[in-house]
Amino acid sequence: MAEFNKDDYLKDLPDADDARDANPSAPADTPADAAAAEAPKADAKPADDAKQADAQSAASDGSDAKADDKSAEGDTLTPLGQAKKEAADYLEALQRERAEFINYRNRAKKEQERFRQHGIIDVLTALLPALDDIDRIRANSEMDDSFKAVAAKIDKAFEKFGVEKFGEAGEDFDPTKHDAILHKPDANAEKETVDTVVEAGYRIGDRVIRAARVVVASPQN
Repeated sequence: MAEFNKDDYLKDLPDADDARDANPSAPADTPADAAAAEAPKADAKPADDAKQADAQSAASDGSDAKADDKSAEGDTLTPLGQAKKEAADYLEALQRERAEFINYRNRAKKEQERFRQHGIIDVLTALLPALDDIDRIRANSEMDDSFKAVAAKIDKAFEKFGVEKFGEAGEDFDPTKHDAILHKPDANAEKETVDTVVEAGYRIGDRVIRAARVVVASPQN
């Protein structure tokens, strides 16, 4: 049996450079080559990290937007916000009720005044014949002091309720407040005027209760 010789065995092994020359496509086994081989992997990792960061940023933006919405929504749900809202609602309701009350009060005043005038008109209409008789007595006969005092009290009582008596001889004829029962030609008249008041007129404010019944002096043609 031949003896194993270590030196001869190592001598027969191919050198590393000879092996690389024999097979150029064989991968290099140097540290630089290993680092170069690992470089693409290292480059790919930051790209993945960037994508992940972008996704997290987008998710964070969406989360922040939802948080803002919730915050904006939650402002009215906080105790202070809820109290302010209720106070505003109560104030609006109070203002509406106040406006309605003012309108109701104004309507009530108008209705009350209208009913009051109707009552005065009813009383005045019932007393018109007596008032006309008092005016005829004044115009055609002497009145004693006691009768004058009673007539004056009646006139003041109607004045107190806003009743005004109108119609005097010599004033211009106005068909809106004068009822002409007779027109007589007058050579001295330049325009239609009241010659004689047969029955006085009465009004409350601008409302004529009864037009004055008069004889009108008209210019001659």
